[in-house]
Amino acid sequence: MLTDYHVHIEQGKYDLEWLRKFVNKAKEQGIDDLGISEHAYRFKETKDILFNPWVEKRQTESIEEYLHLLFSAREQGMPIKIGIEMDYIPGKEDVTKLFLDQYQWDYVIGSIHWIDQWGFDLSEMKEEWNKRDVTEVYITYFQNLKKMVDSKLFDIVGHFDVIKIFGHVPEMREELLVVIDDVIQSIKQNNMVVEVSTAGFRKPVKEIYPKPQWLEKFFANEIPICLCSDAHAPNDVGSGYSDALQIISEIGYKQLAVFEQRNFQLKDIKS
Repeated sequence: MLTDYHVHIEQGKYDLEWLRKFVNKAKEQGIDDLGISEHAYRFKETKDILFNPWVEKRQTESIEEYLHLLFSAREQGMPIKIGIEMDYIPGKEDVTKLFLDQYQWDYVIGSIHWIDQWGFDLSEMKEEWNKRDVTEVYITYFQNLKKMVDSKLFDIVGHFDVIKIFGHVPEMREELLVVIDDVIQSIKQNNMVVEVSTAGFRKPVKEIYPKPQWLEKFFANEIPICLCSDAHAPNDVGSGYSDALQIISEIGYKQLAVFEQRNFQLKDIKS
């Protein structure tokens, strides 16, 4: 069994022809369980959760059109799971829950891309890193990640250490190590799944999310994983999987979490 649950179709039209390209690529890559998980900020219905000048230009779609496409694809025999990638914004837990509860999902990926109004992983906001203390940014990020996990709104922790995207390396202060360990324990207590994302291979950091150091801690704590590519185009589906599979195998993982209707089962990784 191989999964790819972190897949975005935003670079094309929301139509079956475009979606089929992702489905075909997944089949070609030997992926058994493909899930589509568009960025929630794309949808006008999420304006009360996340809205700023950067998002405003991209908040052009309707959640109803997105879900209609995915359910129509299922009816036509495309084997896809219905997902979404939801930004966690501290203080917006109630409106986030209200939004998510309206729809039928197979899984919800919770991610953090913003610290206040700073999109820390955006190339157009990269210069802000030069004005900040890298270690303090890391601490804030993981503090927010713990809040995200504790909110119990999400099923999958998206790109656990995406904060490293541009290769900034923090001082491993005790405060940072403690908060990361707290996040890991919260993930375990809340029975969440962590995605192993190959997107990091395609980013400036050139490293898998999460880094093997954290993956070893997840394995030691019996935290389940799923495998994802964070694809934004068909050719990205399953990208970097051979390297990812070698890493997780060496750590000791033999199973992946497979989702349906916001519940998961563990299934053996395809050899």
